[in-house]
This record gives sequence, structure tokens and C-alpha cells, in this order.
Amino acid sequence: MTEFMGELIGTMILIILGGGVVGGVVLKNTKAEGAGWIVITVGWGLAVTMAIYAVGNISGAHINPAVTLGFAAVGEFEWAKVPLFVTAQMIGAIIGGVIVYLAYLAHWRKTDDPETKLAVFATAPAERSMFANFLTETIGTFVLLLGLLFIGANSFTEGLNPLIVGLLILAIGVSLGGPTGYAINPARDLGPRIAHAFLPIAGKGHSDWGYSWIPVVGPIFGGIYGAVFYKAFFEQEFSVLFWIMSVLMLVAIGGAISEDAKKQREQAGELNKKAV
Repeated sequence: MTEFMGELIGTMILIILGGGVVGGVVLKNTKAEGAGWIVITVGWGLAVTMAIYAVGNISGAHINPAVTLGFAAVGEFEWAKVPLFVTAQMIGAIIGGVIVYLAYLAHWRKTDDPETKLAVFATAPAERSMFANFLTETIGTFVLLLGLLFIGANSFTEGLNPLIVGLLILAIGVSLGGPTGYAINPARDLGPRIAHAFLPIAGKGHSDWGYSWIPVVGPIFGGIYGAVFYKAFFEQEFSVLFWIMSVLMLVAIGGAISEDAKKQREQAGELNKKAV
């Protein structure tokens, strides 16, 4: 099998199992309906583990453009292969989304809420706040790349890497997934979102394209920053890219804090009007 097919199939497996667990929990009349957030995070962690076991020895199982770009940014992966890997990941994610649709074919018409149907394919924030949502996705993917690099640096994890990485995904989901649903992977969100847009899903609504850039750009930014941060503090390689990304990170944090302060003022104003 080629590296291209490895990334395609690995990402497809990731979406089948990850999107599948969301479908089981949120769609109506499934055996897992209402099982909750913990089941979803465990399902995504196991999805990553199985995908890595499937194709790790073929392509390295990046199964995530943010991982591919983060590794390339610090010299751990060839830039020439980046377009090939990202294309494979996107195709695999779209195919995975189609398969999840087929697996739950009888349940789309039973589910009334269009947003619930979209949630099987793509993420959405619990509270819409552009800078805060972007920052959450950035932090989650920062932790992912930092974790992948320090896990890889430990020889005792050899052979257990897929399981350990799955636990990392579970930890990110439980700890940081609440605000945005933790895409932390542009292909995981954009690929199935595209599938949602063209599939004949009964009673579906829009695909929320206005939000779609956040789970793409945020993870790419966070992934690259996580990788250069690891190189800077764990290997003492303080590159120009690290300093540029650090400045941009401070700008993102400042934007999020400013946006939140504005919303707090607006909320206080509304409460004062009601009091009067």
C-alpha cells in the first residue's frame, strides 16, 4: 500500500469510528442515544488508536493536516509530501463521512433537529465567539502536537504508541473539548462537513460554512505552534518561526480577552435594562 492510500484509509477509519460514535449518541432511536459526552470522547480516542494501528507502519498515520504541517514545520517531515498527505486525508475524511451517513441511514428521518444532524459530521461551538473558539481549537491542537512529540521521545512507549496517542485524544476531549467539540484536525471537520453538504440527508439544514474556517485554521496554527514550542523548550531550538508564532498567539489571546470583555459589557447592559 502507498503512503497516499495509507493516509486515505487511516483518516477514513478515524471518521467512521469517530463520527459513528457521535451519530450513536445524538441521533434518535439508536441503542446509544443519550449516552453522553464521555462516550463520545472515548469513541474518538479509540478511533485514533485503531487508525494508527491500521496504517502507522505504512504512512506514519498522521491522519490530520495539522500533524503533517506541524511535523514539516520542524523538519520531522518532508515538505514535498505535504500536499499528497493532506489530499489523502481530505478524501478519506469525506469518504468516512459518507459511510457514517449510510450506517445511520434509518435514523436521519427520525431526528428533527438539523443542528444535531450536522453534529454527526462537523463541530460547532457551545458558545459562538470567534476569537475564543479559535483560541480553544488552537490550544487543543497545540497540546496534541506537543503530546505527539513528547510521546515519541519516550522509548518505553514503543509498541504502545497508538494506545497512548488515543489516550491523549481522550484527555484533550475530556479537558478541552467542551467549548468547541475539539476538531483539532482540519480534515476531521472539513471533510465530513463537505459530505454533509452534498448528501441527501433527510431534513438537514445548512452546513454552517460561516464557522467552518475556525476548525481548519485554528488547528493548523495550534499544530505548528505546538511543534515549534516543543523544539524550543525540549530541544533548545528557538527558531524564528517560534518567535513569530508566539507573537501571533499573544495577538489571538488578546483578541479573545477583548471579545469576551465586550460580551460581558453587553450582557451587563442587558441585565441593567431588565432591572429598570
